[in-house]
Amino acid sequence: MLNNEFPPLGGGTGTVNQAILQQLAKKPGLEIDLITSALGNRPEEKIFADKVRLFKVPVNNRNIHHSSNRELLTYTFRALPLALKRHRSHPYDLCLAWSAVPAGGISLILRYLAGLRYLVRVSGPDIPGFEQRYKFLYFPLKPIIKVIWKKAESIVAKCVGEADQIRSVYKGLTITLIPNGVDLEIFRPGGLIPDNGPLRLLCVGRLIERKGQHHLIEVIKRLTDSGVEIILDLVGTGDAEEGNKALARKLKVDHHVNFRGYVPREQIGRYYQGAHVFVLASYNEGMSVATLEAMASGLPVVVSRTGGTTELIEEGVNGLTFNWADLDGLTNHLRTLEKNRFLVKRMGVAARLKAEQFSWEMTASCYYKILEQMAHGSSVRSF
Repeated sequence: MLNNEFPPLGGGTGTVNQAILQQLAKKPGLEIDLITSALGNRPEEKIFADKVRLFKVPVNNRNIHHSSNRELLTYTFRALPLALKRHRSHPYDLCLAWSAVPAGGISLILRYLAGLRYLVRVSGPDIPGFEQRYKFLYFPLKPIIKVIWKKAESIVAKCVGEADQIRSVYKGLTITLIPNGVDLEIFRPGGLIPDNGPLRLLCVGRLIERKGQHHLIEVIKRLTDSGVEIILDLVGTGDAEEGNKALARKLKVDHHVNFRGYVPREQIGRYYQGAHVFVLASYNEGMSVATLEAMASGLPVVVSRTGGTTELIEEGVNGLTFNWADLDGLTNHLRTLEKNRFLVKRMGVAARLKAEQFSWEMTASCYYKILEQMAHGSSVRSF
């Protein structure tokens, strides 16, 4: 496996990788090496589980939540020779790349140099057009990404919307759908706050423009100006953090918006249990792990119509949806929920039931099935 991020580095892709590794470690007949990035400036080798090893190459990272272009290149130049060395001494059967860039690029080179077959699990931002802030990078990278996809045995997408985005870039690819999962034991309904009082909103995600936290802050302004009692907790850090804080001060809602910063995975469950509603205003998502965690925690979800929405949200049953930058729609949804706490509770129960269909065990079994198909030389099923 190749992935430039792995907890505590990175975001959702690393979290999913870790969860899948934990499940695959239970499967017989698998021996897995994951080559990822080190937190410090020295290479590391760790035993993750029986027959699962982590090899971490130093990239001189400056931010544990986001990799710079320099860090991505450093990972590529250090992971590639390590993968070749490992392959020559103890040949691999298959390679799983957790993104097209940089992991897929390394996999493509390994295929040319060593004949090693690979599959690519799309991470979202590696789809040209997915991330607004990368629009200038997509132009030179798009032809390379298309070759990486073409030479892969299969492409794994998390939802129909993501698969459609991939096909809008490159038609005719073999795409397999494997949704993300959630730990149903760690993320459970808790009810740490009373049903009355201010409506407490929670957003978990990197503070970047694509996640739309600036839209949430503008909606808080609209609601508080109309007399709605509401509090927003933002969990995460990122490039837009200072800008979002400045916006909250400018709109005079900084006492209604709490910036909680980075929260370790083992502590994040209490934030879900301390909220009434989960809200995510993203421009694009593959399938939000945070949304699944919120649903498993018994929260109704108010999310933008993007990747995974169709699979996760039943409108008016376990959540409500709106279009990107539709501040009127989001404002109306939150006003409705603030007035009707019974609806909040009812949607929360439905959200938990829906989340129970998305376990990590099920997700890992799908990956295992693909690996078995590849190992036995059979074609990977597409949809």
